[in-house]
Amino acid sequence: MSVVARQGFKYSLIGYFGFLLGTFSAIFIFPRDMEFYGKLRYIMPTAEMLLPIVVFGLSFSNVKFFHQTQKDGKNQNFLSLSLLGIGVNFLIFTILFFGFFLIFPQFKSLELWKMKRLILPLIFILALSAVFNKYISNFKRIVVPNIFENLMPKLANLGAFCLFFFIGVSEKGSYAFFFGMFLLSFLGYIFYANKLEKITPDFSTDYIKKDNLWQEVLNYSFFGFLGNIGNYIAFRVDNFMIGEFLNFEENGVYSIILSVLSFIMIPQMGLFNISAPIINKTIAENDFDELDRFHKKTSLTLFFLGAVLFACILVGFPYLCDFIKNGDQLRKAEPVVWILGFAMLFDLATGFNGHIISLSNHYRFNIIVMLFLAITTIVLNWIFLTKTTFGIMGIAMATAISLTLFNIIKIVFNYIKFKVSPLSIEMIYAAIICTLAITLAIILPNFKSSLANLIFKPGLVLVIIFAGNYFMKIFPVEDYLNKKFFQSLFKF
Repeated sequence: MSVVARQGFKYSLIGYFGFLLGTFSAIFIFPRDMEFYGKLRYIMPTAEMLLPIVVFGLSFSNVKFFHQTQKDGKNQNFLSLSLLGIGVNFLIFTILFFGFFLIFPQFKSLELWKMKRLILPLIFILALSAVFNKYISNFKRIVVPNIFENLMPKLANLGAFCLFFFIGVSEKGSYAFFFGMFLLSFLGYIFYANKLEKITPDFSTDYIKKDNLWQEVLNYSFFGFLGNIGNYIAFRVDNFMIGEFLNFEENGVYSIILSVLSFIMIPQMGLFNISAPIINKTIAENDFDELDRFHKKTSLTLFFLGAVLFACILVGFPYLCDFIKNGDQLRKAEPVVWILGFAMLFDLATGFNGHIISLSNHYRFNIIVMLFLAITTIVLNWIFLTKTTFGIMGIAMATAISLTLFNIIKIVFNYIKFKVSPLSIEMIYAAIICTLAITLAIILPNFKSSLANLIFKPGLVLVIIFAGNYFMKIFPVEDYLNKKFFQSLFKF
């Protein structure tokens, strides 16, 4: 087995283990104290939202320029200067941070200010880790970085929560454990990078000045920064704004619902890795007819499987809440499941719109639409939080609207530039079957037992959908699940 194959298999196992751990914790552990979990879910997204400002695309530059610097024997010099750049950026960011609150003291009521002693160091550690993460990927090693990047944050959340709720450790002590896990990950990055190639600090600027390489690096890093900050803000601002405008308890409820809905995205895990080379090849050969066919096929795959999972969640969620501690709070927020779920489903239906743009000569357009998504999400969140009384349902509506607009723009752009579209008539047939299944499952009488309902309702949905699919021949379920699905899980 090749290095890439071995790394891909292990990467997948860790990815799915982390997914299952995070989902199990969100359903059965974190609901025991919504407020404290809401605080944890405020800290991490807030730090990640501000992270791109400190990283400023330097992590991506360590991939872009690695082969050039390695050929010249200066990859260690480039790594050292990148880490130094992170330090300088963080210093400037910290000065601006405190300067802002000094000039505008009225904002010191923000939770961001109150939690600065944890959030600021966390940003610094995450920024340094981001550089090492991308640097290590140059050696075709993705498993260990995946542990540090995806598994350790889940363990940090779970460990801090258990210390606080089950053992009785103070909030500060639990936060210390939370931060310590990221510090441990950072030290792990250093150790592993040194194992791959001995780290030799070199802060000389002679090489970077030669032929004005620094200008090329700065330009590339800037575009990386723009795309990254748009992405982080768009998908992290919800938790930040709920924590600031509502309360941490609501933030905990919202985060748990997101974890439940993450099941919908399971079909997407791993699939892009086997689709990217095909997309890249068809674009390079200008074979847009084949790209359109492939785009529709993969989009239908994602939509159909996502719709099946979403239908099961919708009919089973009310009964699942009966088995969750403080499930009544989740039950009251059930409209959030419907709103966000449909937005996620449409996102799946649009397939790899963004990846097609990224792999083409129009990759910069992705930066523009990502910034549009970030700004739209912030504005709509602010409107719904300050001008309505919808609470987290308003947050869900804001996210759904901005995400839907984001995907529509990409659909239109790809159709104009490449004459490709992810949408097909089969999606309408699938939507009709799923709607019928959900409707029947909801209107049928309930059993007295929540467990019986939890098994019967989703089971009925599956029978109706797969029976309808069998007769209408919308999607080759057996063929896909038997071969392509499992290949997509472990092929990287």
